[in-house]
Amino acid sequence: MDMTLPRRRFDTLIIGAGGAGLNAALQLADSGLRVAVVSKVFPTRSHTVAAQGGVNAALANVLPDSWHWHMYDTVKGSDFLGDQDAIEFMCREAIPTVYELEHAGVPFSRLDNGKIYQRAFGGQNQDFGGPQAARTCAAADRTGHAVLHALYQQNIRAKTHFFDEYFAIDLLRDEEGVALGALVLEIESGDTLVIEAKTTLIATGGCGQVFRTTSNARINTGDGMAMALRAGIPLQDMEFFQFHPTGIAGKGKLITEAVRGEGGYLINGNGERFMERYAPTARDLASRDLVARAIVTEINEGRGCGINKDYVLLRVDHLGEEIIAKRLPGIRESARIFAGLDPALEPIPVFPTAHYSMGGIPTDRFGRVVVPAGEGAEEVVPGLYAAGECACASVHGANRLGGNSLLDILVFGRAAGKDIIDYIKENPHHRPLSEPSLERAVAHLDRWDHQPEKKPAGKGKAKPAAESSVRELREEFRKVMEDHAGVFRTPKSMAEGVKQLKAIRRKLRGLRLKDQSRVFNIARIEALELENMVDVGMAIAVSALGRKESRGAHSREDFPVRDDRQWMKHSLYFREKDRLEYKPVRSKPLTVKGFPPAERVY
Repeated sequence: MDMTLPRRRFDTLIIGAGGAGLNAALQLADSGLRVAVVSKVFPTRSHTVAAQGGVNAALANVLPDSWHWHMYDTVKGSDFLGDQDAIEFMCREAIPTVYELEHAGVPFSRLDNGKIYQRAFGGQNQDFGGPQAARTCAAADRTGHAVLHALYQQNIRAKTHFFDEYFAIDLLRDEEGVALGALVLEIESGDTLVIEAKTTLIATGGCGQVFRTTSNARINTGDGMAMALRAGIPLQDMEFFQFHPTGIAGKGKLITEAVRGEGGYLINGNGERFMERYAPTARDLASRDLVARAIVTEINEGRGCGINKDYVLLRVDHLGEEIIAKRLPGIRESARIFAGLDPALEPIPVFPTAHYSMGGIPTDRFGRVVVPAGEGAEEVVPGLYAAGECACASVHGANRLGGNSLLDILVFGRAAGKDIIDYIKENPHHRPLSEPSLERAVAHLDRWDHQPEKKPAGKGKAKPAAESSVRELREEFRKVMEDHAGVFRTPKSMAEGVKQLKAIRRKLRGLRLKDQSRVFNIARIEALELENMVDVGMAIAVSALGRKESRGAHSREDFPVRDDRQWMKHSLYFREKDRLEYKPVRSKPLTVKGFPPAERVY
C-alpha cells in the first residue's frame, strides 16, 4: 500500500459512537474543539441502544437513597475487587450525570409527581444492605435507546464530525509513545484514511461475540481492546465475564433484569421459586453471577424445564397486561419474536447468556489509560483514553450490578471528555506521527488484502476461498470459548481451552483472503474482527486459568471459595508471550471510609 495516505486532523479522535463515545464527544464539542467520531455502524445502531433496564443514580425519587449506599452495593456486588476510589467517584457523579441527560432530552418514564421513575434492580439495597432499593432510572424498558438517540441528536447540534461505517485498524503513536490518532478503513469503499489527533479515546464497547451464545450484537468483537493489546497495553481483569441469568433459551436475546425488578420471578421444572434456596432475602433480585449459577445448578441437578430440561422459566403473567404494556413493552415484543409467546399469558424460557466484560483497558477515574511502571507503580499513556465496556476503571470488579453499565459509560465518557479538554490546553499542538507506527498499522491491514486466486495445476477443482474459512474458524473459536470459559470452570477444561485457542491462533496466521471482489470489503472486516476476538478470547482464557479462586463471575470448581489473602488483586494480561502480571486493588475511597471484604450474601 502507498504510504502517502490521505490524512485528516482533529483535536480529538473518538473510536466508537455508543454512550461513552457520544457523551465524551458532547463535552468536547461544546468546548469548541474539533472532534471526530469513528464508528463501524451508524451511531444509533451502537450496542448502547440495546440496554434495557435503566441507569443507577441515588435520586431517592421512589424510596430513600444515598450515593453512599449505592457505593456500598457496588463494592459488595464487585465481590470487593472494585477500586473504591473509582466506585465512589461513579456513584457521586451518577446524580449530576442523570440530570444532565434529562436536560439533554432523554425521555425518562415519570412518576405522578413528574420526577424520574426508578425501579428495583438486583443487588441494590437501602442503608448498607437493608431493604430493597429503587435506584434504577428507566425509560420504560428501552433506556439505552432513549439515551443514545438523545446524545446523538445533541452531537449533531454541536457539529461533531462523524465518520460512519469506518473501521479502526490500529492506534498511531509518536516516537515517545504518545497516542496521536488511528488508521481507519472506510467499509464501503475499502479506502484507508489516517486520522491525526492530539488525543484519542477508545470507546469501542464490549467483546461478547467471543462466545457462541450472547446477548451482544455482531459488532461487539473487542476491537478497541485488541488495538490496545497490539500497542503493548495490557488488559485488566479479563477473567471476569458476566453471564446474564435471563437470556431467551437457545437464542441469547436478553430479557432485562427489569422484568424481575417489576415483580417477575424464576421457577424450575417442579414449579418451585428456586432462588429462595440460593438467596433467601433478595431471591430473584440477587446479584447476576449468583442467579446465573443458580439457574445452571438447577438444570445440572435435573430440575430444568422442557423436554430436555435445559432451561428454567421466568414468570411475569401475574403482573397483568396493563403493567407489562406500560413498563415492559420491548420485552413483550422480544418474547413474541424470539420465543414465540406472549409473556402476559405464559412464562418465558430462559438460560444464562454471555453478556458483559468487567475487564478491559486499564484506566484511572478520569478515563486516562494507565500501564504498569514497576514496583506497583503505574503511569499514564499520554494522549490515550478509554471509556465504556472496553475500559476497566474497575468499578465493577468481579461482577457488575445491573444498571451500573449505562452509568459507567456515561460517567466515565463524561469524565474523559472533561480531562481531554485540560490535556489539550496543556498540549495545544499536533505532534509528528511515528512512521514505524503507521507502517505497522498498514502492514496489519495489508495482511488481509485480497489476492487473486491461483488455479491449481492439473486436474481437480480449485480449493474453496479462505474467506469462508475465516467464518468457519470464527465459529470454532466461539464454541471453544463457550465450552471452556463459561459459567463454571475447571482446571482441565480451562487448560484445554487455552491449548485449543493457541491452535486457532496458529490457523488464523496462515489464512489469506482470495479474490472475491463482490464481498471483498466485508470479508476483510470479518477477518480483522476475528483477529481481534482471538486476542481478546486468549486474554479471558489465560487470565481465568491464572486466578486460583472463585470470585464474582469467575467460578472455579477446584478453588470454590474467595481468597482475599492471595487474590485481592487485579490481573493484567499482555499479548506478548500471553504474560500475566498482578497489581493490588485500590481499597481507599476518596472522601469516606472504605468497605472491608466481607461474606457476600443476599
